[in-house]
Amino acid sequence: METLTNILSAIEGVVWGPLMLLLLLGVGLYLQLGLKVMPIRKLGVGFKLLWQGRTTAEGDEKEGEVSPFNALMTSLSATIGTGNIAGVATAIFLGGPGAVFWMWITALVGMATKFAEAVLAVRYREVDEAGDHVGGPMYYIRNGLGRKWAWLGGLFAFFGAVAAFGIGNTVQSNSVADGLNESLNLPPWLTGIVIMLLAGAVILGGIKRIAKVAGKLVPLMAIAYLVCGLLVLFINADQIGTALGLIFGHAFTPISAAGGFAGAAVAKAIQFGVARGVFSNEAGLGSAPIAHAAAQTKNPVRQGLVAMLGTFIDTIIVCSITALAILTTSDWTSGETGAALTTMAFDNTLPGFGQYVVSFALAVFAFTTILGWAFYGEKCFEYLFGVRSIKLYRVVYILAILAGAIAPLDFVWLMASVFNALMAIPNLIALALLSPVVFKLTKDYFEGKTVLPGEDLGR
Repeated sequence: METLTNILSAIEGVVWGPLMLLLLLGVGLYLQLGLKVMPIRKLGVGFKLLWQGRTTAEGDEKEGEVSPFNALMTSLSATIGTGNIAGVATAIFLGGPGAVFWMWITALVGMATKFAEAVLAVRYREVDEAGDHVGGPMYYIRNGLGRKWAWLGGLFAFFGAVAAFGIGNTVQSNSVADGLNESLNLPPWLTGIVIMLLAGAVILGGIKRIAKVAGKLVPLMAIAYLVCGLLVLFINADQIGTALGLIFGHAFTPISAAGGFAGAAVAKAIQFGVARGVFSNEAGLGSAPIAHAAAQTKNPVRQGLVAMLGTFIDTIIVCSITALAILTTSDWTSGETGAALTTMAFDNTLPGFGQYVVSFALAVFAFTTILGWAFYGEKCFEYLFGVRSIKLYRVVYILAILAGAIAPLDFVWLMASVFNALMAIPNLIALALLSPVVFKLTKDYFEGKTVLPGEDLGR
């Protein structure tokens, strides 16, 4: 086990190293420039389509399983998780306040990545034996790049099916169990059983039930957390200017040690800002398009415009609230990190109440992440082994929730981190090679042209 841990640690150093981060940012920047910054310019259009997407247009109900709105909520259910609470705090602890700036940059280019992923997911999706629409990187690799690239799609599916057990399952249940044990003194096994039963009741119902729950729970939990975060900022309003100064100032200059904070170079701010940004919004990993492929829509670009909002909401809004809540207090130099740092910042501003806000948010965020990744994992598994394998995957996935709550997870976290990053490689290759398709579909959409599903757009 020690040897395997050392091997995975070495691999993690490479797959989450500077080269991977440059690749993620590079592909995102290329897509953003190729789209002529459309995802940023058309942000308002995206929100308008999201509002309209609460109901399905006539005729579109035959083209998918869930509404465009619920497709985004399913995607957000997986992305708004522990990364928005613990991940942001860890980025600040390791990279300093400047890391927040690089999280924002990652999100702005990541909007183009998420847009392209959803466009390709809808464009190249299939209908499986059960009559459901399925898509994602494995399908747009095989159907967009050709059968000779099917092996690359298979690699993505394998990495995704394994990563789901870590980043989307055991890591989440363990975080909730630890948090509730500290704040409410609940035994981890009890938390694990409750999450397992609740999640199992949703997961066994498939994408329609997951999307229905996500459509109700995600907006509720996000708004509640944002309201509490804004309350913290209102109380600490006189420190917001200072916090923003720290973020922009130390994005380009090193920050020295202070209190329990060890100091950080600019390279660290970039590394941890980008890494935690990607961990939080998952732009480029290829997970979100699996959910968007099930949307009831005939137009890939419309769903892409809705999909890109996921990155904006997750990082520019939710992560920013967490970051500013931490930086408007002096707690960021306390030496605490992860969820403990966020909890400290909230509780010191909202005494006797703040810690419960963070604990509850962490529990709900993690629960919905488990739901979203259950769908991602089963679709990856289905690609490899067929529709009949889904039930087996669901049962094993649900049982793993309890194991995650009570087991030490250092090795599982390491394995999940590696496979999560490995998912990005096949996806980024496909996004780069299929970018002409994305550019043409987008151009035609805004020029009012119609592209038939079977039309060859070239690559």
